[in-house]
Amino acid sequence: MSSEANPRHRWWALLVLCLGVLMIVLDTTIVNVALPSIRADLDFSETGLVWVVNAYMLSFGGFLLLGGRLGDLYGSRRVFLAGITLFTLASAACGLATSQALLIGARALQGLGGAVVSAVSLSLIMNLFTEPADRTRALGIYGFVCAGGGSIGVLLGGLLTGAFDWHWIFLVNLPIGAAVYALCLVLLARDRPAAQRARLDIGGAFAITAALLLAVYAVVDAHRVGWLAPQTLVLLGVAAALLALFVAIEARVAQPLMPLALFRRRQLAAANVMGVLWAAAMFAWFFISALYMQRVLGYTPMQVGLAFLPANLIMAAFSLGLSARIVMRLGLRTPLAAGLLIAAAGLALFARAPVDGGFVLDVLPGMLLLGLGAGIAFNPMLMAALSDADPQDAGLASGVVNTSFMMGGALGLAVLAALAAQRSDALQAAGAALPQVLNAGYQLAFAAGAGCAAFAAALGALLLRSGLPEGAGGAAAEAA
Repeated sequence: MSSEANPRHRWWALLVLCLGVLMIVLDTTIVNVALPSIRADLDFSETGLVWVVNAYMLSFGGFLLLGGRLGDLYGSRRVFLAGITLFTLASAACGLATSQALLIGARALQGLGGAVVSAVSLSLIMNLFTEPADRTRALGIYGFVCAGGGSIGVLLGGLLTGAFDWHWIFLVNLPIGAAVYALCLVLLARDRPAAQRARLDIGGAFAITAALLLAVYAVVDAHRVGWLAPQTLVLLGVAAALLALFVAIEARVAQPLMPLALFRRRQLAAANVMGVLWAAAMFAWFFISALYMQRVLGYTPMQVGLAFLPANLIMAAFSLGLSARIVMRLGLRTPLAAGLLIAAAGLALFARAPVDGGFVLDVLPGMLLLGLGAGIAFNPMLMAALSDADPQDAGLASGVVNTSFMMGGALGLAVLAALAAQRSDALQAAGAALPQVLNAGYQLAFAAGAGCAAFAAALGALLLRSGLPEGAGGAAAEAA
């Protein structure tokens, strides 16, 4: 069936695609609320728990761009259905996991399925809606689902973990995945692969993913074996060699995942560096603040979900177009730098949160500042990359920024969690009580995250142009 022959079906198809993407987005936040419960049930260490988040993020980021190539090669509809199937089966494995290894492995498969779904969903929407007005409306709905999914995720995570147990945050994906698959078979037309088939840069995808996996493992385990231990140095050396191999592959292959020529453009390169720093701060905030509220303040999972809600609602509100309007009025540099500084201030407030903290004085102010800062900064960061790219490279530039964001978040989370664990271990060895030990480690991680966000703000103020280049505003806003 074609979208032209059945125009009303396009909007139903859009809703189904958004439901599939919502399921992917949920898993970036729903897990954070359940982390203490997972830790207690499967006996994770404080740093080992990082892998529950990072296994998903690393495979998602490593294969995001490859997923788009798969859509070109085999058809977006077929690849979308395959991604939904993989994600749903991996969710079942996560929900039934009874060991650390099984949960982490299933989370990695979830990330792979999520990368494929995310990569081809926008392509399917573009094919469904060819008229500019309809396409803009469709992209607005899609963007709202992506932003609002964070709010739903923290609430649903708290509700399911509190009412049942953490296994249900994954098992809830099974009926959703099955419904999305069945409805897509009915509503999405079969599409034909591109006449000129794209070649898969599998070597590049595996090189960058393996490099980051080894680097994260080295950092996570460094506080146990030592930062200068042979294991740490060898793993970091191999990771560096794999990263060099990735650069060499990207310089030679005909259709690279991440064309190095893009980074010759100052604004795009700066946006990627800022994305890495900001993601390190934001993912560490999500991860560590959930642990702080449950392990130090004694919140229930549902209370943690409600505590995150103000920040997520603010971010969702800005995604509805407020952020884009601010950019059109003030340009890129000022909103981006201001948003990152506001987020840094929120993290700094968390860095002073006490052991006996209260929600109104010690949690809510930081949440509000982080939601406001993230809401203001995200679209300008994406627009900064897109405004420096040629129109035919806009999708690729957006994908590169999103990949940098996921990879930076994974590596940054590993580093900041390792710093927190090392500080806590040192204080525990000195005989401090457990709440003070945990809180001191969390405060150090929050402070480091605030430094990352502030440094990203400084880079934006120094390196970005003050305005939006002529002709880039509309394309950038639509893509954002």
